[in-house]
Amino acid sequence: MYPEYLVEPMRAELTKVGFEEMKTAEDVDNAISSEGTVFVVVNSVCGCAASNARPAARLAAANEKHPDKLITVFAGMEKEAVDRARSYMMPFPPSSPAMALFKDGKLVHMIERHQIEGRAAQMIADNLIGAFEQYC
Repeated sequence: MYPEYLVEPMRAELTKVGFEEMKTAEDVDNAISSEGTVFVVVNSVCGCAASNARPAARLAAANEKHPDKLITVFAGMEKEAVDRARSYMMPFPPSSPAMALFKDGKLVHMIERHQIEGRAAQMIADNLIGAFEQYC
């Protein structure tokens, strides 16, 4: 677990653009199992989250066509919520950061850490926007 004062600015990068934080497994269940599209970001303190994942998520969320819900969980903080979100992302192994798009409760698009590291935020955002255009 990280001190809250350390992660608060990292949380705010997403919440200030409309992402809702999920703090419990029940929150995650309710969001992902809802009708429509849900974009989930597994946030992290790592450098690739700061320079690639969060900027990409913000860019993609600003697209005209975007998911019905934007949610986030924070790795290393709310373990129960993170574990539940990751359970929906199976068979992909747990990673953070990670991003997933669900439609009517089913995983339809996944971006793992190895697809985030070393890639420009705009490239990741373009990948997400393509998925949003297809599924949302």
